Amino acid sequence: LLYTLFSIFHTFFFLKMFTISMENNSQNSDVALNVHFLHLPDSEIAVYEGDILLRRGQRSAINCESCLWPKSLDGLVKVPVNISSDFSLAERSWIADALQEVSTLTCVKFVNRTTEADYVYVERGQSCWSYFGKIGGRQAVGLVKNGCMDKGAIQHEMNHALGFIHEQARSDRDKFVKIMWEHITAEQGNFGKVNSKNLGLPYDYSSVMHYGAYDFSSTPGKPTIVPVPNPLVPIGQREGLSNLDVAKINKLYKCSKCSKIASSFSSVNYPSPYPNNSNCLWLIRIRRNKIFLQFEAFDLQTSSDCSSDYVKVYSGNSKSSPVLLDKYCGQGPLPSIVASGSTVLVEFASDETVTATGFRASYNRGMNTP
Repeated sequence: LLYTLFSIFHTFFFLKMFTISMENNSQNSDVALNVHFLHLPDSEIAVYEGDILLRRGQRSAINCESCLWPKSLDGLVKVPVNISSDFSLAERSWIADALQEVSTLTCVKFVNRTTEADYVYVERGQSCWSYFGKIGGRQAVGLVKNGCMDKGAIQHEMNHALGFIHEQARSDRDKFVKIMWEHITAEQGNFGKVNSKNLGLPYDYSSVMHYGAYDFSSTPGKPTIVPVPNPLVPIGQREGLSNLDVAKINKLYKCSKCSKIASSFSSVNYPSPYPNNSNCLWLIRIRRNKIFLQFEAFDLQTSSDCSSDYVKVYSGNSKSSPVLLDKYCGQGPLPSIVASGSTVLVEFASDETVTATGFRASYNRGMNTP
């Protein structure tokens, strides 16, 4: 087959990273949530926990080094991606935005596929699904329009491709949730456990990889998963990566990166001096409305053009986004910074010489004006 590739350019630089493939969507009809094994030409594929495609005999990817994407010499894990032209321009923008968040906060970089033999092809599916870890060759991820086009849902399926199981399938899950088997009839296989290492990180109720409380319930209004000891803890969010999702990606791929989803935040060690050679990112993400960012305290080493230590603020989720505040240093509180959108990225960098006490910041949600 010959594939026609062309670049999609998006106003905020999201889509320029991804190639739109004109491949025919030929596998969709073979995938369904209730199928146990799919017989494909060269392999036998199992559907596990509703949306994970496994080759027979494949282990948990968290325990599987061979099914991780390789790290480049520059320390980045580059995952080539094609996005099907079956998606609308708006849908391709949503997908690119979700992938960019992963690229910004972790060492995994979703990049435009050119000639790479191993790559992810994001296609319009009849359901939401992904292969488990890197399988080699053209590796499809299925997204259905009415079901998994939220940012966190897209990231959920892509995290499977990176090598992550569902959070409630962890080996230690019974300490944190109770599975309500009496409310599950036909889908009990979706609530199994695996012998996972868990990366030495805590259980994450807020993970995009966690089922919702009522997923696969056979009894209307009755939950299938109840957090313990507090049943009121929310689970199943799909707004975007949690801080532990970010930490798990970086730890699985043995990367050291200072990045967080922010609420209130400060420089490392604040109010003590920040360390030399810092390079940290904070992503502020809300559902809608404007973001009002306020630095309540600010003390960075002063230098010409703030080339040594600085804070820089972007209106978006990458360092290619429009700049709200260019490199800034010195002392004294800053005026409020207002972003017109619902995402802001804050960058902090320091050099190897003099340090200061750093900064403390927070944000508020503002109402959009007509």
